[in-house]
Amino acid sequence: MELNKKQIIDKLDAIALYMEIIGENSFKVAAYRRAGQALETDRRSMAGIDDVSAIKGIGRSTARVIEELMATGESSVLRNLQEKIPESLLDLLHIAGLGGKKIGTLYRTLHVTDLASLRQACEQGRVSALPGFGKKTEEKLLKAIEEGKKRPEVLSIAYMTDLAETIESILGTIPEISRFSRAGSLRRVKETMKDLDFVLETRNPEKAADRILEQLPVSEVIGRGDAKITVLMNDRYQVSVDFRLASPETFITTLHHFTGSKEHNILLRHLAKERGEKISEYGIELGDGRVLTFSSESEFYRHFGLNEIPPEVREGTDEVERAHRAPLGLIKLTDIKGDLHMHSTWSDGSHTIGEMAEAMRAKGYAYACLTDHSKSLRVADGLSERRLFDQLEEVARVNARYDDFVLYSGVEMDILPDGTLDYKDDVLEKLDFVIASIHSSFNQSRADIMKRLEAACRNPYVRLIAHPTGRLLGKRSGYRTDVDRLIQLASETGTALELNANRNRLDLSSAWVCKAQDAGVKIAIDTDSHSMKMIDEMGLGVRTAARGWIRPETVLNALPARQFADFIRRKKAPYSG
Repeated sequence: MELNKKQIIDKLDAIALYMEIIGENSFKVAAYRRAGQALETDRRSMAGIDDVSAIKGIGRSTARVIEELMATGESSVLRNLQEKIPESLLDLLHIAGLGGKKIGTLYRTLHVTDLASLRQACEQGRVSALPGFGKKTEEKLLKAIEEGKKRPEVLSIAYMTDLAETIESILGTIPEISRFSRAGSLRRVKETMKDLDFVLETRNPEKAADRILEQLPVSEVIGRGDAKITVLMNDRYQVSVDFRLASPETFITTLHHFTGSKEHNILLRHLAKERGEKISEYGIELGDGRVLTFSSESEFYRHFGLNEIPPEVREGTDEVERAHRAPLGLIKLTDIKGDLHMHSTWSDGSHTIGEMAEAMRAKGYAYACLTDHSKSLRVADGLSERRLFDQLEEVARVNARYDDFVLYSGVEMDILPDGTLDYKDDVLEKLDFVIASIHSSFNQSRADIMKRLEAACRNPYVRLIAHPTGRLLGKRSGYRTDVDRLIQLASETGTALELNANRNRLDLSSAWVCKAQDAGVKIAIDTDSHSMKMIDEMGLGVRTAARGWIRPETVLNALPARQFADFIRRKKAPYSG
């Protein structure tokens, strides 16, 4: 397996962590961390580096490890270290205040190997007796262990999507399953959910069920019948998963039924009742006793005189009424013509500008915007003015390769805590596309956050506000954005707002982009890609936009190439308010 730069840096950091835990010489630990930092600041991708040992900060031994990772995707050094400590020890990293050094001390001196043995050591007062810990630390650790045992009532779409992808990678290898689909809340792209649902098409349900239970990492089988299996997954939260086993004939109606929502299904049952029909997962029972099944959900909806209703808006509101009147016309992945937010090795990305451009082109896009970080975001190796101007020359070189794709120059510019922007206007005017975003001082008051966002909106060169609330689903609520006011500012100033498609963000949410569209504000659906793999997140962003009833004409990067070029040339109209 070929690893990108970010993956190799992660492996080097893992080696440093394991070394710290086993009590290895601190100079060796530092050498691996230094090597990772050296790779991070080098602008080239791994494919463009001929000799890693020539990079300042990478010594002979760390170079050999990197070369092995490049050649094989694996590290014998890391593998040997992993064999020396129990895997359960890494669970302690989820506890605030515990890093490799402290975990190593607990492991080597108190023989702590997991959360249970840590709790026992704390309850016996042995942790507080260690140098560098103390009674308060011991109490905090006990509290963190107890809180960590509580499963959240709902889990984020990011966590559930990761788990669903693991499940799907196994379902796809089972020959008895001819096709499968997500169902339930995940298929409807809800931001949070309690469990997962899948519908599987099979002619041999018993054998298919056997294979699922053999191959999936299951901790407990809750129930098993002829048409349904319920299991608890062996993941961090013991997520419950329902597998519905359907015949090829009933696959579509089973999928529709278990996609829901309950409220949407009630609306359809009312329609069926008016026609003297009944709906179930097995089909539509007609008045004469015949049962209809369907080859697609579109055909299912046509039976009721409806245009197709995508899963994202099946929430039991007015979707059926709208689908009676006309096609819903919501944004689809095929409407997307480009991506306006991506990073390269010039800041904190994993691939070169050329590699990212080629990956965007390979997706069928007509254009993309390069938006590496600005100078104040030092943790992401943000670009000084000089480096930014150097990058313009590299963008020109990349564009010279293509006659069917355009890479626009840009930047993701920090809005600083005092409300000023990271570059002066005479720098920004040289760029095609300027994004502004907040990456610091999240705890400011709403007034201060809005002062920063207003300054960005009123700037004549800022075309887009990225991830406007700063939230991370299930991890961070974000800063105190007054989104209603931001939408008003965006409308007044002609500034677009982003729906960041990263599964951990989905920022703005579907509800907010719906409000933005109603106010006439343009939306950009962007992946914020830091690697080529992340480009695939666009699909989730588009489906989140569809959940907010977004139409293609609202989406900036649904513009055809010529119209987007006109948008770039027009620049932003000066604000006259």
